[in-house]
Amino acid sequence: MDFLKELQIQPQNSGTSTGSKWIKSKGGTNISFSPVDGKEIASFISTDKSGYDKVMETAAKAFNEWRLVPAPHRGEIVRQVGEALRKKKEILGRLVSYEMGKSLQEGYGEVQEMIDISDFAVGLSRQLYGLTMHSERPGHRMYEQWHPLGVVGLITAFNFPVSVWSWNTMIAWVCGDVCVWKPSEKTSLCALACQHIIAEVFEKNKVPEGVSCIISGDKTVGEWMTKDPGIALISATGSVRMGKEVGTAVAARLGRSLLELGGNNAIIISKDADLDIAIRGALFGAVGTAGQRCTTTRRLIVHEDVYGAVKERLVAAYKKLTIGNPLDEKNLVGPLIDTDAVNKYTAAIEECKKEGGKFIVEGGVLKGKGYESGCYVKPCIAEVKPDSKIVQQETFAPILYLLKYKTLDEAIAIHNGVPQGLSSAIMTLNLREAERFLSVAGSDCGIANINIGTSGAEIGGAFGGEKETGAGRESGSDAWKSYMRRQTNTINYSEQLPLAQGIKFDI
Repeated sequence: MDFLKELQIQPQNSGTSTGSKWIKSKGGTNISFSPVDGKEIASFISTDKSGYDKVMETAAKAFNEWRLVPAPHRGEIVRQVGEALRKKKEILGRLVSYEMGKSLQEGYGEVQEMIDISDFAVGLSRQLYGLTMHSERPGHRMYEQWHPLGVVGLITAFNFPVSVWSWNTMIAWVCGDVCVWKPSEKTSLCALACQHIIAEVFEKNKVPEGVSCIISGDKTVGEWMTKDPGIALISATGSVRMGKEVGTAVAARLGRSLLELGGNNAIIISKDADLDIAIRGALFGAVGTAGQRCTTTRRLIVHEDVYGAVKERLVAAYKKLTIGNPLDEKNLVGPLIDTDAVNKYTAAIEECKKEGGKFIVEGGVLKGKGYESGCYVKPCIAEVKPDSKIVQQETFAPILYLLKYKTLDEAIAIHNGVPQGLSSAIMTLNLREAERFLSVAGSDCGIANINIGTSGAEIGGAFGGEKETGAGRESGSDAWKSYMRRQTNTINYSEQLPLAQGIKFDI
């Protein structure tokens, strides 16, 4: 593809970098295949232990310099990163679409997220505020300040190959941290492209080698990171299974982890909903990125009074979906990431049928011209019972489960009755229902929306979930605190040394 040359990605590149330098390695060969057409895009050599150790040594050294750069100056460099991404938005968006399989519009949107979080981080670089507190002791002043953590390790998933990295990295950089990124081996070329873009900006600004690092490979490389005491924070995005392994390994060394794991998101459609908005929100939520978002709508909980109308309109809407090459903008749905994902999709459909699920929109794997990669599937809808086991699981594919309810209490109970707790929504024009959904007795998710779907979070709000979805927040609001350590300071400017709590200790 032409965009590989423009992004400076060539076959047999190293997959290990400390910034502008690419480290030769003796790891295995990682080949990137596109789910769009099944073709090999390029290959590179994964990181071996020697290369990993070199990266960590360089990153630790870089932190000692980077942390001393004033935060607004770090912000200015991140601003330039944002400008560089603006210039590469079209070409990088096409690579995201081709390597991952999401629609071209979504590929562009992902790069726009990177630009947006860069802008956010620039402003944040002048707002790393601490508090001043009144001391109980005369002639004393108390305040708190925030210091960078050190080396931040990032493990990202294939479905958002660049934006989730940027949510973490842009914030971590202005906080004074350095970053070591292990992208998904399924979408590593996107990561290499980002590293080339960053390296140009960093070289121009004489940023120390090691502030932006990339390592690549399989689970073994990730295990080096999670067990490494030299990494202060591990931010990992992926499955619940993976998150439990990461969290356990990091906790064993008393490190910090920020986990963004699976979602099993639902929209409640009230009898008082605007059905035009409800159907549009449910449609994008269920089939956007071919159902491969952690915020994908997987359950639709519909009031019995409008159940028939919603079902009829959904079936009609699904008939209009265009499935095919995501680089063709007329196609709304692209492929799943690989044939393993396809197998999980078909297995979930069979399991649903065994449990009595009734498909009102049939699924299946698409074959023939344009579908040669074997990764294209039909978005489908099944009517199921709330206690179905399959509904408790997250299948990373466009399968929507339709459930019926009578009362709002029942709907909320169904909604909250799954192990995951990422994103949620209710479609209603009833103020009392909306407020109830947002109350402590409502949604138990980290994200709760009114009259919009479960997908499409903005970078200004903190992103993350509860329960098996993990712990911690990324992106906006005060999520920056995850990348810094808090320090409480007390200054005695008096001529005495009084103790707190009135304790006397006189000799």
